[in-house]
Amino acid sequence: MSMAGNLRKVTSLGRAGGLRRVARLARRRPRVDLSHPARSPLGSAVVNCVTYKDGVRVLGGGDLVDAMKEVRRHGDGFVWVGLHEPTVREFAGVAELFDLHPLAVEDAVHAHQRPKVERYGETLFAVFKTVCYVEHAELTATSEVVDTGEIMVFVGQEFVITVRHGRHGSLGPLREELEADPGQLAKGPAAVLHAIADHVVDDYLTVTDAVHADIDQVETDVFAENGARTDPGRIYQLKRELLELKRAVAPLSRPLLELVSRPMRVIDPEIQAYFRDVSDHLLRVTEQIAAFDELLNSILQAHLAQVTVAQNEDMRKITAWAAVIAVPTMVCGVYGMNFEHMPELHWKYGYGLVLAVISTACLTLYRGFRRNGWL
Repeated sequence: MSMAGNLRKVTSLGRAGGLRRVARLARRRPRVDLSHPARSPLGSAVVNCVTYKDGVRVLGGGDLVDAMKEVRRHGDGFVWVGLHEPTVREFAGVAELFDLHPLAVEDAVHAHQRPKVERYGETLFAVFKTVCYVEHAELTATSEVVDTGEIMVFVGQEFVITVRHGRHGSLGPLREELEADPGQLAKGPAAVLHAIADHVVDDYLTVTDAVHADIDQVETDVFAENGARTDPGRIYQLKRELLELKRAVAPLSRPLLELVSRPMRVIDPEIQAYFRDVSDHLLRVTEQIAAFDELLNSILQAHLAQVTVAQNEDMRKITAWAAVIAVPTMVCGVYGMNFEHMPELHWKYGYGLVLAVISTACLTLYRGFRRNGWL
């Protein structure tokens, strides 16, 4: 049975003696290859499980238990196990085999953790927030712009375990890139950790560029001719999505700083130097997010100012027309009081004269308001 196929049985056995049962089942069950990037055909949480030696993928049989024994016996190579949203039962056997700390196991299974790096004995546990830009035909007040997930990484001297949560953030392409560079992969599990961190931060850069395009579109609409009619809900939605992105990016600064400066047995000093580049990219993303937030605040303030100006313009027009209409209203109100003795009440040309006076007064007011920009 293949090593990855046997891993599914390991995930279902979280009690003592489970590994011996795995060995017996390996002789009974047909071979199943779970090394394909897609989800396991057996329906388990195992996505991939491969042994690497000198940076080269080891092909062939042997179950997970035997592979770990070989790696530990020769002190050469490591095993990379990838899982997607495992349950407590599925992960129990893996935790037992690799002697993972219960607190780290709980975080890996239940997710919703802040980015962090923790050490449990000889094992390093890292949490990364993944982000993905959600494509949309048109930005609305309810559009989802940023989708987040998580990647948990257990790093030991002889193994790397990645646990992914969310609909995106597949590590299949990353694994292929690493396998194409045996020299880097030969540096051990720490090289995989660096590649994952670099992959996650590169996704941050991609998402911020896409969000920048949305902000530019909103800015263009706000400062257009009818910018006051722009839906402010679009601006608020972008600010909410930007806050979601900030929650994923900002907390990662401190863990990366620890990976760069803090001596760790499982992180080779040569690999630590690579994390400086990742930290620089993260700083760039953090600065971009801060700039976007300030820009959105300015756009929102400008939009509110435009709305205020438009409302004042409307009020001036209403006031001007009210003044024009007040003239005939006043004259007609006077002559509608039905007094018997009123000036020119029985004069032959009185009606025409009143209409002429009303028209002249209204026209004068209208021209005056137009000259002053009120109409």
